[in-house]
Amino acid sequence: MHPQRESYWGNVNPVGPRGVYDEAKRFAEALTIAYRNTHGVDTKIARIFNTYGPRMRLNDGRAIPAFMTQSLQGKPMTVFGDGSQTRSFCYISDLVEGIHRLLMSSHPGPMNLGNPVEMSLLEMARLVKRVTRSKSRIVHRPLPTDDPKVRQPDTTLASTILGWRPRVSLQRGLSRTVEYFREQLRRRDAN
Repeated sequence: MHPQRESYWGNVNPVGPRGVYDEAKRFAEALTIAYRNTHGVDTKIARIFNTYGPRMRLNDGRAIPAFMTQSLQGKPMTVFGDGSQTRSFCYISDLVEGIHRLLMSSHPGPMNLGNPVEMSLLEMARLVKRVTRSKSRIVHRPLPTDDPKVRQPDTTLASTILGWRPRVSLQRGLSRTVEYFREQLRRRDAN
């Protein structure tokens, strides 16, 4: 389903290389519902899509940290496959606001929280290269098995119920994030 709505249950390979990650998210939702129903506890389920911002680990394996670290160090920026697979990137302060509004609401979820603006990973690599003013070249590597081709949340429910939508532009969010990455690389290289 594209974009993904809250009614989408997922179609994942439970025994593939991403199986533990994919199934753990589904298990957490099932456990939350069971706990709510058994104990009468007010719980919420937020489905968090790709989030970025300061305080990310330099080497956590996600696209933005990888692109920033590689570009700031002048290393080749690795794009998997042809880079046409898409993601939607939400700045951390927007996500925190969405989670807070969900927690304060009477809606139990699941509720998608993320940026509904979708872009290819190749476009993101080019944007990070521009923001960092890097001369790094973009290189392509084989696409990992079971890598999702598209990721875009339908945030209509969050907008309707919570009055929430992301407000930080990608350009502004990346500018804030790159300053953090520059400082972290300076500190790491100084040691």
